[in-house]
Amino acid sequence: MTKSRRFQPWRWLVKGAQAVAVLGLPFVTIGGESALRFDIPSLTLHVFGLPIAMDEFFIVLVAVLFLTFLLITLTILLGRIWCGWLCPQTVVADFTRFVDRSAGRGPAMRGAALLAVLGLSPLLAAGIIWYFVSPYEFFRRLGDGSLGPVIGWSWAVLTAVTFLDFGFLRHTFCSSVCPYAKMQASLFDDRTLVIAADEGRMDECMRCDACVRTCPVAIDVRQGLSAACINCAECIDACAERMSRRDKPSLIGYRFGTGPQVTPSVRRPVVLAGTATALFLGLLIVLALTRLPFELDVLADASQPPRRHAGQTIVNTYVLSLTNRTANAIELAVTASAAGQRLRVAPERIVLERSAHRRTALTVLWDDRVRILSGPEHLTITAESIRFPGVRLERRATIMPPR
Repeated sequence: MTKSRRFQPWRWLVKGAQAVAVLGLPFVTIGGESALRFDIPSLTLHVFGLPIAMDEFFIVLVAVLFLTFLLITLTILLGRIWCGWLCPQTVVADFTRFVDRSAGRGPAMRGAALLAVLGLSPLLAAGIIWYFVSPYEFFRRLGDGSLGPVIGWSWAVLTAVTFLDFGFLRHTFCSSVCPYAKMQASLFDDRTLVIAADEGRMDECMRCDACVRTCPVAIDVRQGLSAACINCAECIDACAERMSRRDKPSLIGYRFGTGPQVTPSVRRPVVLAGTATALFLGLLIVLALTRLPFELDVLADASQPPRRHAGQTIVNTYVLSLTNRTANAIELAVTASAAGQRLRVAPERIVLERSAHRRTALTVLWDDRVRILSGPEHLTITAESIRFPGVRLERRATIMPPR
């Protein structure tokens, strides 16, 4: 059992930091782009200066699997800590606790509380939209009346859902709707961290019911564990306040399981989930470290067949498909070689703007005075970063004489 201490000041500190982070993160820009945003038109996820295009979403999949197994591991060990301390549903419901207090105080108080939630809902709904549309663009378009039907209706629907959720559903969402809450029952074991009453000291209980009155989901923790409990520690602080008058610790606290074993230990579910978490984290790190800053594809230009120029020079034209995977402009040096000789190319330098996808024509020149090109030859086209020497991509193609 945890010692008597006040948890709510720490919870409010965590909730305040989360609110600032969630609402403020879209305003942070790195390289002119939001720190975290999914751009729907380009199907690109921007993550702290790293643009991830749709064809690289396997990286996002690995990241999601890592976070999923991390959450499972933490749930087995720490129970519903996420629900009580970090879940946005709990955070917003706590910030709007005045809605709960307005119950039973007359229609005027109830109406005022609901109006306050209605006024807050557009901000919370906009906070979701900002992870898809930059808040700077959102406010600009809002100011000149050009939000458009997609953004406008999305904002309206999210505002309505937010109002209904925090105006009426509130903490009931956690026990009746949330899929994570439903999954937790299958993950808990007899040594998962829970909030429970000390059964050995229940004779000291004053029957003041402070723990019940303060509980946001209206359960009596003294009756045993409940699936509706969100581990918010409100009951711990309420009991600690009452018991402090008798100079005794709280009868309720965090503990690992409800049996005699009250310390965490390594067990098979933790090992299995933790191993999966570590594997996906390792894979994610490998993918991040081996990810190249650009992509290159080479195709023969069917609109310009091989031709001869100035008698001794054979010209082949290719189409380079280049994608910049970074949030900065990069310059590439382009070279070509075939049959052991370096060939002239035009252009020799290509500049790609940040996050740009570009198709450009590349001309390769074969000098017959060095060696006569009598048939198809394998050709290697190389693009190398000027800023990061050694970072290069090679693609094979074929150079052919004119017919």
